[in-house]
Parts: sequence; structure tokens; C-alpha cells
Amino acid sequence: MLATALARMSRNGVSAAFARTSAVAAHMSTSTQAVPLEQLVLYESNGATRTYVLNRASKLNALNSDMFKSLRPQLEQWSKSDLCKIVVGTGIGRAFCAGGDIATVLQHSLEDDTRSKAIEFFKDEFEMNYILSALPKPYVTILDGITMGGGVGLAISAPFRVATEKSLFAMPETKIGYCPDVGASFFLSRIDGEIGTYLALTSETLAGREVFELGFATHFVSSRTVPNLLNRLSDLEDPSSAVIDRTIEDHHAKRLPDEPVGKLTGRTRQALDFAFRHDTVEEIVEDLTKLTSTSDDTVAKWASDTLKTLYMRSPTSLKVALEAVRRGKTMTLLEALQMEMGIATAYCSGASSDFKAGITAVLVDKTKGRPAWSPYQINDVTDEILRRFFASSSSYLSAAPTLTPPDFLSNVKQNPMKFALPTEDAILQFVKARKDLPLSDLLTHFDNLHSGKQGVAEKVVEVVKRRCDVIGNQGFEVITKSNSNSHSLLP
Repeated sequence: MLATALARMSRNGVSAAFARTSAVAAHMSTSTQAVPLEQLVLYESNGATRTYVLNRASKLNALNSDMFKSLRPQLEQWSKSDLCKIVVGTGIGRAFCAGGDIATVLQHSLEDDTRSKAIEFFKDEFEMNYILSALPKPYVTILDGITMGGGVGLAISAPFRVATEKSLFAMPETKIGYCPDVGASFFLSRIDGEIGTYLALTSETLAGREVFELGFATHFVSSRTVPNLLNRLSDLEDPSSAVIDRTIEDHHAKRLPDEPVGKLTGRTRQALDFAFRHDTVEEIVEDLTKLTSTSDDTVAKWASDTLKTLYMRSPTSLKVALEAVRRGKTMTLLEALQMEMGIATAYCSGASSDFKAGITAVLVDKTKGRPAWSPYQINDVTDEILRRFFASSSSYLSAAPTLTPPDFLSNVKQNPMKFALPTEDAILQFVKARKDLPLSDLLTHFDNLHSGKQGVAEKVVEVVKRRCDVIGNQGFEVITKSNSNSHSLLP
């Protein structure tokens, strides 16, 4: 939820990535009628496809209350329309959506007579997130550019999430003294290993193909092919989910021979899962500190950089984010969103001064260096402070509203991972059951299981190489937590 913060980020090393992003206006199908340029969300009909286009390019399509109030009735109408067969979400300019207009929310939260507007913003947003997760029509999102915070909330529950080489993905809330929301406690807790925990705490950015390879997107295409893909989707006469999947898969952009692998693989990934497995931030920091002395220079540098990153984040936000992700693991999406509604209300009600300090430093003053967090150190964030955000008796939660999504969507359940790459758990469970299976047969099994999906073989090989030992001449055995080679990274 950091639209305006991206200018600051660009000066800190993201400018090269941003320079590669280009306008996606050409990716839109022709609208059925002329729409005023000042309209914040455009709506298009093309064949059986209905498309919403976020049209706030100068703000990187940051979401405000007017956009929510426009989107919800349109989506509800499409949900009931027999003419609508596919819903597509995309954006104008170099972003799908960079988040929410959080600076305005802060201003509303500071005064008693406007605080309800800040809380209403989050209620509208979270209900929108749930509606999009339960659409009774196939939902496709095009992540061709910046997709962060609230933009992730619009996209992450779509059964079809299409990344490109221009995708920049992050949940950057701990940078501004807030907590990842829009269902983050649900979806980050279900991503392979501890990647979700790492992203929730560090606010780090994923780029391009790794958005797909780590499961946040279901498909990967070249940016230049997006216009053709959208046209192909609108031409489908019988757009079943399987047909849509195959249509997008036909546009898959294969990895180039000189294309670098993702940064969260191999030994670095082993170190990540090892350090971020804990339920306290203090233990995470302790393991990262140990890893800075490992003999593996790449891992040692990653651990050192991660410690520096965590130091820059709000200590309160780090603890709230970790607690939310751990609780979200056993919740439904609606339950997770309701918990996050309480967390957002607590922040708006003054449970932490870091909300104001972070937004002011990062978005308003755009100062460099660490904001004036309070408490300043992780060890000083007490259980009493943490209870402000989670305890049912907390006075900071008293104004939290109950989320009320439409009744007609209550029984609809989508599987956002159905068309994604196989999960690490699925691969390891099969290896455990068939440990005598050679790699070639293992690859054939998952290739058949996922109908020849591009990227499956690469994912299986990466998981097996990182998590399994070779036994005999051709089989594999999963490395358990007790003998995980992650421990060998420690000095």
C-alpha cells in the first residue's frame, strides 16, 4: 500500500527495474464506449470478457475510497450476468496497482471526527478482496508492472494471475509502521516454506519470473504478448477454466539461456527457511546473526543484508506481522481479513505511533534513514503492546466493524493455486511415497499431473536438489527437519 513511496524506493535501487516498465494502456481491449479520462476505473466489454481498468496512472493506480465504491457494484453486476463469462483486472501505466492511498487514511485517522473514514477505507478494501476471491466467474489479473500492497489484494485470489518480466511484487507495509493486510495473513502463510514470513517482515520485492516461480502468479508471459492474450481471451466462445488456462499457457515465455535464476533458491533458500521458521522475531534475528558467520559467502551476505533490512522496519510492525501470519495459517480467508480489520482499526486508533511516524517519514517527508520508531528496539515491544492488536478485550479494537460481503457469494470457493506450479509440499509428499522413483519418472508424473504446464520441471528439480538426498542409484529421500542441511550453514 505504498503508491507514493515508490519514488523514494527508485532512488534506493529499484529505478532500473522501474525504467523497464512501460505503459500497459495498449494492452486493453477497445472499450464499448468513450469514457472520461478522469474516471478512476474504466469498464470494458469485449465478447464474453468484462474488464476493469485501474485508471490512476499518475498515482500508480493507488486505490482510494471512490475506486472501491465504483468497483464493488460493477463486480456484483458481472457476477450475476449471463453475458459475462470472464472477469479481467488490469491497470493503466507502469503499474497494475501500487497499493492504497494510505497517506490520506493516516490523515483521517488522526482526528476523532474523521477516524471512521479511515476505518471505512479498510472495510471497503477488505470486502472487495473477499468479493474478488469468490467471484462465480473465472477471474484473470494481469500483473504487468508494479503490484504491491492493495494491488496484491486485488490480484492474489484470482485463479489466473499473469506475471511478466515487468512485474514487481511486494507487501511493503512494515516500511511504514503498518502490517501486511488485504488477506496477507492468509496467502503468505500458505506459500512454500517461510517465503511468506520473509516477505511479510522484510517488505522485500520480487521481480519478473520469480513472482511466478514462487507461486504468487500462476502464469508467466512476455509483456509484449499481453495484448494478443487479452484478445484471445475475449474471442473464447466457451471459456471454461481449463480453456482459459491453456490459452494463457500458450503465451508462456520460456526462460532464456542467460536469464538469471531467482534470488531465493538453493542455499539462500535453505537459510531463509531455517531462519524464518520461528514464532518470535528475536529468534529470527538470532539465527540470521549466526548465518552472517557461515563459510558460504552468498548466504552470509544475504543474512547480513536481511538483518540490516529488519533493523529499518518498525519493531512493532515486525511482531504484529509475524503474529498475524502465524494465526492466519489456520484461518479461512474471511476470518483472516476480519483479523486484519481489527489490526487496521487498532493502528487507526493509536495502538502504535509507528503508523504516523512511518507514513510521515516514507511518504510525506521522504527522509532517508530509519524512522523514529517507538519502541525503538525489537526487545522493547512487549506482549502488552502486541495484545492491543489481537486481544478481544483491547480497547483499540472496539471500533472494528464486521466485514459483510454479499450473501450470494458466501458459498463460492475458489482455489487460487489450482493453476499454479506444484507446491513444495506436494512434490515432497510424492517423493516420500515413491522414494525409489528416478528423476525422469518424477518429472513425467508432475508433467502429466499439470497437463504439460511450463515451469513444472524446473520447480520439481529445484525442490529435489534442495530438499532431497540421492539414495541408491536413482531414488531420492526427503531431508527431514532433524537432518536438514540448513543446519550445515551455521558456523
